[in-house]
Amino acid sequence: MKARKATPLARIRLLVLDVDGVLTDGRLYFGARGEALKVFHVRDGHGIKLLMAAGVHVAAFSGRRSGAVAARMRELRVPHVVQACADKVAALHRLTEKLDLNPLDCACLCDDTPDLPLMSAVGMAGAVADAHPVVRAAAHWIAGAGGGRGAVREFCDAVLRARAGRR
Repeated sequence: MKARKATPLARIRLLVLDVDGVLTDGRLYFGARGEALKVFHVRDGHGIKLLMAAGVHVAAFSGRRSGAVAARMRELRVPHVVQACADKVAALHRLTEKLDLNPLDCACLCDDTPDLPLMSAVGMAGAVADAHPVVRAAAHWIAGAGGGRGAVREFCDAVLRARAGRR
């Protein structure tokens, strides 16, 4: 799966984030009325803000629909949020066309096998530390932290360091 050489982090112009298992720890909390809570890591949010301030676009694609995700992305001012997304590759292509970007100048951060097609469609495929083994094997970059535990911040920091010419 990792046949293509990774796009250098300094060239990344769009980061696409999976939600459950990447921005959260992957657990779903249900009450009698349905999904009640998701937990997001504050440092991930700050990393997203830093990345956007540096001119890198950020998007969140989720296969599920959640008011908590909408609220958190609104709070962070992430403008590109696609929920109940059945085809993340098609969503990527729509967004890159809108932003006039090459998908090879994009990165994603994922945790599970439904996102393997997305990982193949971007230039830099990342995985959280506790991602499924197949996803880790397909990734160009693997976080030291798990989903919802600072992995997004790690990736944002890596991109920012690369753009600044530091490793």
